Amino acid sequence: MSTRQASSSSTTQIAIIGGGLVGASLALALQAGAKKKGWRITLIEPFQPGHAFQPSYDARGSALSYGSQQIYHALGIWPQLKQRSQAISSIHVSEQGKFANTRLLASESGVPALGYVVENAWLGRCLWDALDPEVVEWRCPAQVEHIKVHQQGYQLSLNDGSQLTAELTILADGGRSGLREQLGIYAKVTPYQQTALISTVTPQQDHQGQAFERFTATGPLALLPLVDNRMVLIWTHPPTTAEQLSQLPDAEFKHALQREFGYRLGAFNKVGTRHLYPLNLIESSEQVRPHLVVLGNAAHSLHPIAGQGYNLSLRDCLCLANTLLASNQPLGDFATLQQYQRLQQQDQALTIGFSDQVTRLFSHSRAPLAQLRSLGLLGLELASPAKQWFAQQAMGLGGRRYV
Repeated sequence: MSTRQASSSSTTQIAIIGGGLVGASLALALQAGAKKKGWRITLIEPFQPGHAFQPSYDARGSALSYGSQQIYHALGIWPQLKQRSQAISSIHVSEQGKFANTRLLASESGVPALGYVVENAWLGRCLWDALDPEVVEWRCPAQVEHIKVHQQGYQLSLNDGSQLTAELTILADGGRSGLREQLGIYAKVTPYQQTALISTVTPQQDHQGQAFERFTATGPLALLPLVDNRMVLIWTHPPTTAEQLSQLPDAEFKHALQREFGYRLGAFNKVGTRHLYPLNLIESSEQVRPHLVVLGNAAHSLHPIAGQGYNLSLRDCLCLANTLLASNQPLGDFATLQQYQRLQQQDQALTIGFSDQVTRLFSHSRAPLAQLRSLGLLGLELASPAKQWFAQQAMGLGGRRYV
């Protein structure tokens, strides 16, 4: 991957602000069709992506649903991505201190895996390697400081003093998008009053591709399998408790984790660096304007409990790319962008609602809700159609298939 020195003023057909996983995925989904249409795509990213992949014990990972795996297979990068991906063979869902639990199995759902866990650095490397420099130009490291409407598009002012005019601008610069605020696009923020503690742990036993969702008195706890018998830990707590846990010596932290999770995989042998992330549901009041699309966490940022946020954004990317490439209207045509939003409206509403309701149900310790949770998990285990529906949601399929 290479970067180009920007001239003082230039134009492009599509400007993607944010060259992370969402922005790069959109560029990849667009590039074959863009080449035929003669479109130039400019990716603007403040952090220089690494040219070499360096495995790290503390590498953060993303849970790709089975539907997302199908998307990346269709985009041609799955063979490379698979080299450092861990298939999820089963998901064990339980509540601490309760008998009821359920187990989702890939074999019961007729798929090779319920999903895959991939290190973010490797996912980024695979995406960046696949981008065609004849179609995709990088402005990196660079940052958009100001954005304003400009005739048939938007004018972007970068921190290197250059200006870029785009027919279609994509805001993919994260949940705390300053540019979204500049444009007066309101974001509804619903605090969960929880903080996610993210780390990497190694269990004594082979995880065998098992993922765990465990609901505790203080918040949900998830363990996702990674390559090399590591596991991604996502442990939610009230902010003060999460801060205290993050500061514990490794031995005390492992003991606290063991007390909450149990010994299904034996003792935890190793724990990595711990990171804290305050949790909110963020929903942009607008996702499209003429010549503008808000995408990724800038459009919707979800609680990580069901692992649906990135997968939803990836489906948004594919739908947006397909809608743009199928249109005969000029880039940035408002009706075309509204069509994209209509196509994704149900998927977004169902996914956000599913994630939010599961989070709220399992974040309260009141007795009636606790009984409801136990009955729900037991009913899910006994009722095959309900279990399959839950599995479809977890796999990010929602009745659709990607080929």
